[in-house]
Amino acid sequence: MTTGADNQTVLPAPAANPVQDSTPSQLVTALQREHPHWVTEIIQAHNEVTAVVPRLHIVDVCTVLKAGVETKFDFLADICGADRGPEEEPRFEVNYHLFSTTKHHRVRLKVLLNEGDAHVPTVTGVWRTANWHERETFDLFGVVFDGHPDLRRILLPDDWQGYALRKDFPLRGYEPYSLK
Repeated sequence: MTTGADNQTVLPAPAANPVQDSTPSQLVTALQREHPHWVTEIIQAHNEVTAVVPRLHIVDVCTVLKAGVETKFDFLADICGADRGPEEEPRFEVNYHLFSTTKHHRVRLKVLLNEGDAHVPTVTGVWRTANWHERETFDLFGVVFDGHPDLRRILLPDDWQGYALRKDFPLRGYEPYSLK
């Protein structure tokens, strides 16, 4: 550490880490270059990278990002649904939050789904923890994960009607679960 002009503290530049020389945006851009139909859009906001992936390719993208030498996204932190509202099309999003425990990278994969066909292939074959995340998204939003080994409600009772986090779900629910 040295003191520069106007008594400002100048810190030495951090040593380059050869293990972490690629950023998530570079990795996703390289993936898009290699497989243009796998990534339709790359969004960078608030120091986060989101890749929009067609649902047909989500398993392939997840497999490559987990197994790739440069990527090593070995931790599925979360899968969550989002309802953009009944007036929007595509109405639903399924977001996959990935983390590399060795490279310390984060990336979000986003799959957009129409209301009339809210199906996406399961990624339980890539990460076993996807089992619970996909069940939660199914339970609260009604997104169906094709090929899931045990797709059933996980938070709400089996006889619950509807999907509680959809924007058109009644605030007080349906009978007999009403809070009147």
